[in-house]
Amino acid sequence: MILLPASQSFRIKRGRGGMWWFTQGLCFLPFFLVVWSSTSFILSYIIAFFRRDVDLLFPYISDTAANPPESCIFGLMTFVSACAGMATIYSRFKFVEKLSEDTKVVNPRLNKTVMVLGILACVGMCVVATFQETAVTAVHDAGALLFFVTGVLYIILQTAMSYQQFPHGSPVAACRARLLVTVIASLAFFPTVVCAFFVKQNDLHQVKESKDYPFHVASAACEWVVAFSFVLFFLTYIEDFKVRPPPFSNAAFHD
Repeated sequence: MILLPASQSFRIKRGRGGMWWFTQGLCFLPFFLVVWSSTSFILSYIIAFFRRDVDLLFPYISDTAANPPESCIFGLMTFVSACAGMATIYSRFKFVEKLSEDTKVVNPRLNKTVMVLGILACVGMCVVATFQETAVTAVHDAGALLFFVTGVLYIILQTAMSYQQFPHGSPVAACRARLLVTVIASLAFFPTVVCAFFVKQNDLHQVKESKDYPFHVASAACEWVVAFSFVLFFLTYIEDFKVRPPPFSNAAFHD
């Protein structure tokens, strides 16, 4: 019994039929998640800016969803993103679980722990979207912290597992892309949290002459980087979620 590497398994399956890539397997899940989540961030920012609810440069993501109607749009779209995120994270969990049954390269407990971290990140997204920072600040901040901490831990551990599975899991290009995104998110995480403690202004429009404005700029800019890094990380799942023999059938095995 010989297990083919991921790249060979994919080439075998890709030759069958002429399906569009986003219709293969569960590719639509990470694709939809990334597009929908990115749209929710950008759309709420555009609406908030044109309504003059926030400044042009470096508002917090939460600031762009503090007032209606952008808060309503952001809340609805983020809830959908969280649901899509949970579905994608669970699908990735099952992919790794199936692959580990054949290769024994990933500890099942680690796989379950990473899945729980990912789901907690999605729960944090729901809390952030449901409790606006201007209404229930403490709960909103707790949800944001939950999202950032568990989200960054999730992509770090997923990247580590990807290298553990290679060459039977994800292609080397996907592993390297995950590593790059993880490094960027990890480096941006600390300024996001640390600088936020030095920001004393609670207004949506920041006073540039204030002493804490540089901390606000650093924290807000890094917050956008961490949020988009977490979302874009799921693009690297597309190759795995195509209908491929290792996790979904026995076609990758031959005598």
